[in-house]
Amino acid sequence: MKLIIQIPCFNEAETLEIALNDLPKHIDGIDEIEYLIINDGSSDNTAEVAARWGVHYIVNFKRNKGLAKGFMAGLDACLRNGADIIVNTDADNQYNGDDIEKIVRPILEGKTDIVIGERPIDDTEHFSPLKKKLQHFGSWVVRIASDSDIPDAPSGFRAYSREAAMRLNVTNEYTYTLETIVQAGRNKMAMTSVPIRTNGELRPSRLFNTMLGYVKKSMVTIIRAFMMYRPLKFFIGVGLVPFIFGILLGLRFIVFMFMGQSGGHIQSLILSSILIMMGFMTIIIGLQADIIAKNRKLLEDIQYHVRKLDYDKTKKDSQI
Repeated sequence: MKLIIQIPCFNEAETLEIALNDLPKHIDGIDEIEYLIINDGSSDNTAEVAARWGVHYIVNFKRNKGLAKGFMAGLDACLRNGADIIVNTDADNQYNGDDIEKIVRPILEGKTDIVIGERPIDDTEHFSPLKKKLQHFGSWVVRIASDSDIPDAPSGFRAYSREAAMRLNVTNEYTYTLETIVQAGRNKMAMTSVPIRTNGELRPSRLFNTMLGYVKKSMVTIIRAFMMYRPLKFFIGVGLVPFIFGILLGLRFIVFMFMGQSGGHIQSLILSSILIMMGFMTIIIGLQADIIAKNRKLLEDIQYHVRKLDYDKTKKDSQI
């Protein structure tokens, strides 16, 4: 059983060694532990620090591509190098390295394929009250969108089995954390969470500059993921709003017509017709999007089998 711990990095030379020193060297049930960093176009000596420490693999980007693309590139490298379990953690040592054993244990025991670390958000001192509320709200929205019970959706401390990693796709360029949960929930992948500890803040977050920017990007990511993976539910929900208002306005006009007072309410009839048409067309779009989603599911299944053939062949060749 081989575990590869991956760390996305962007100008992390000052904190990377602290995070690496905190990683486990042995876990019961794991035969081999290796380490990988994704150097996401760093302008400092992040790669040199990693190489000097003894990191086994370094994925280098010539320019910054963002956390989502870095995460997927890391998964690709881990799978090609024979990982049976992949753990993703942060270079700023936000997460406690000893808890890696906790998040891989359910996978080792065959209970699940994805484990997400649940941070003590309310007890984290460097989280402002507003950020705590937004973290809880964002996780609630993701639970609704994914039909899951993950309490800390934005957590980047997580473990994936080899099978789960081969099924993941990230289409947005912001972060992998939210979309992958919606995708896993939609695909009925076994997913759970475990409580973890966090360390003190070594540097401010680089994922967002302002709280407003964080909220905006997170909500766009959630909405896009919901539209992609649950389009019928999304568009029916949106379409029913104007459709119902249109019906109510139409009934109002009929009441006035029977009262002999319809002459001054033609505008309501026109607005009612427009709203009903808008709602109906939105629902039709939802049906079309649902058909596209079914085709995407077939493409994802094909992609999974292609990946499995490719990665398993690479793993077998490396063992010869």
